[in-house]
Amino acid sequence: MTGRATIGAGTSEIGRSISAGGIKTYYHDIGSGPPVLLLHGSGPGVTAHANWRAVIPLLAKNFRVIAPDLLGFGNTTAPEGARYDLDTWTTHLTDFADALGLAGMSLVGNSFGGALALKLATRHPERIDRLVLMGSVGIDFPITPGLERVWGFTPSLKNMRDLLDLFAHDRTRVTDDLAELRLAAATQPGVQDAFAAMFPAPRQARLQALAVAEQNIASLTCPTLILHGRDDQVIPLETSLRLHHLIRPSQLHVFGECGHWVQIERQDEFAALATSFLKANRTLISPLA
Repeated sequence: MTGRATIGAGTSEIGRSISAGGIKTYYHDIGSGPPVLLLHGSGPGVTAHANWRAVIPLLAKNFRVIAPDLLGFGNTTAPEGARYDLDTWTTHLTDFADALGLAGMSLVGNSFGGALALKLATRHPERIDRLVLMGSVGIDFPITPGLERVWGFTPSLKNMRDLLDLFAHDRTRVTDDLAELRLAAATQPGVQDAFAAMFPAPRQARLQALAVAEQNIASLTCPTLILHGRDDQVIPLETSLRLHHLIRPSQLHVFGECGHWVQIERQDEFAALATSFLKANRTLISPLA
């Protein structure tokens, strides 16, 4: 197990490992204070570091920030023949929290990670303080052409560059260097095979399998902050509107001229909103009936 180290956009990735339910799980553990668990998305080549590196130092000023590579992603070892489904991912996260001795925590879920956050919060509501959902999956909706492209990714530099262009509204944030780094991560031995096993066609069925029952979502009582880029081509804004309607103690913030990468395209605003929300000690009431 390696020690803690601060990470940022310009630094090397240094993390640590722990056994969670018998699975060697790689994660970052930065800062001190109330624990906040960051759950990354499902794009090819994604890791906790790739997804959260810009905002971890900002959040770690006030919280103990814990960002794992989810099962089958990055450096987290998946057992041979692992079944990739919502229950498996959620059980692994519960085992991970138990291994770290986390009795209570807040969750920040990005896209696919939002579905895991919703499932964990509805399965163990007593353990969840607050939720932040960002461009979240977790309810049933017709799959977008963008998400079809993400989950149906075929490795090549051009395909990766095109995919990153899809994620970001501001194309200047997408460079050849970034595409090369993500492609290298996506094509590590075993990684692409695991990714293909997670999201095979028909992908609408895979999306439906990530949905949490709406009556369970509506039962949530933890304060929830919902964030979405208005110009998101991967997850439609309507999903966050529906989540806001279902979760009574919720608030919704929509970013104009922003795509699927709120935490990257609007990192300072995201960190400020999330920090203020996670530090607050009042219940937020949704204005929607």
